[in-house]
Amino acid sequence: MTEKSKTLDALPSVIPVFPLPGVILLPGASLPLNIFEPRYLKMVRDAATGHNLIGMLQPREKEGHGKAPPLFSIGGVGSISEFHETEDGCIVIRLKGLSRFRVDEELSVTTPYRQVRADWKTFKEDPWGGNSKTRVERDTLMASLKAYLDIKGLDADFSAIAEAPDDVLVNTLSMIVPFSPAEKQALLEASEVWDRSELLKQLLTMAASNLAANDSDSSAH
Repeated sequence: MTEKSKTLDALPSVIPVFPLPGVILLPGASLPLNIFEPRYLKMVRDAATGHNLIGMLQPREKEGHGKAPPLFSIGGVGSISEFHETEDGCIVIRLKGLSRFRVDEELSVTTPYRQVRADWKTFKEDPWGGNSKTRVERDTLMASLKAYLDIKGLDADFSAIAEAPDDVLVNTLSMIVPFSPAEKQALLEASEVWDRSELLKQLLTMAASNLAANDSDSSAH
């Protein structure tokens, strides 16, 4: 049995989940979170004293009055790598992405936060914490990113980005670029890092094209 197989076998079957629209967590990437709602403060404290894992899942729709929205069936789990309580009662954490998971079922719980039974085997090939050997076309990806940032009038530390392994680069960009929840979910569910990088390039190109068209329409009026 490989070291990774042992690690996957050690993952708990039940994990707490934090539903956030537009937020995904992928292997090797890092997600900072500022926790302030009482139910999620409880979730973070319970996780920190337990298996130290929190699953991130996107809701399929907005939360209704007194009704928890249905969740997408695929999410990402991370370990709490940083934990800091602030003077105003919030908790600031950082999750290190480990693996994706599929929801087998959402459990009926007495905790104020939601919990699911997770299937890990679906994503047993996920690079544990990053560093996949998959190669991506970095030059075309970075060109698409630069065109998108130029249209938005933004800049990025390309020297820092250039040092990241291919999969960490692709996964981090997939998480931080402000795409729609549906687009984020598509990036999350892409089977391989190479597929995700190709989808990411397409989304960046389409977003840059749409922004340019909107700017052109605005200047024409």
